[in-house]
Amino acid sequence: MFSKNEKIYLAGEIEKLLLGLHHPEMPSMKPEFLLHVDGKESWSWADIEPNHHFENKEPGINKFNEISRDLFKRKEGI
Repeated sequence: MFSKNEKIYLAGEIEKLLLGLHHPEMPSMKPEFLLHVDGKESWSWADIEPNHHFENKEPGINKFNEISRDLFKRKEGI
């Protein structure tokens, strides 16, 4: 559902939010989380994981997700 760059951005923002809470049960860095987002169609979904899970490997990508923003912008005349 989201492109690689969108997932990287979302994961970074979620990490900042979690660490910014300064909750006593949270680690001081590299929190673990898994956010599952359902899209409006049954086949449309995304799992957002911390960026540090991909420090030593390249995440898999869905090529359609990588170009979908451009396709939607053209469709809507943006």
